[in-house]
Amino acid sequence: MTNNLYSFDISTEEKQAFITIDDHLQKALSRSGVKNGIMLVFCPHTTAGITINENADSGVKKDLISGLNQAFPNKAEYAHLEGNSDGHIKSSVVGASETLIILKGRLILGTWQSLYFCEFDGPRNRTFFVKIIEG
Repeated sequence: MTNNLYSFDISTEEKQAFITIDDHLQKALSRSGVKNGIMLVFCPHTTAGITINENADSGVKKDLISGLNQAFPNKAEYAHLEGNSDGHIKSSVVGASETLIILKGRLILGTWQSLYFCEFDGPRNRTFFVKIIEG
């Protein structure tokens, strides 16, 4: 049985960003050779996340950041001393992983959907993992 665990490094350039990772996922799927199964995408960082959302209008990414900033502002009175509590909260709300279905060698996504690495405390060098399970 092959491992089918892939790791990808990305560098974020902004304090907050939604970065499309579809190309990385396709690369992992192609390497695996899996035709039917499950793909798990996981972020091991406490101030970043993984989400699925629209890829057709870049305004959606801006709106997501704006909405999260309104709900969880950076300058609120938090107890955590590092000054990045808003990033920790946003990471917990967005989540650290997504699970996708692989069918006939392709990821099942909606017409406008993409996967995003969500940066909430950048700029930083980050890693995310992709695990592909055949079945």
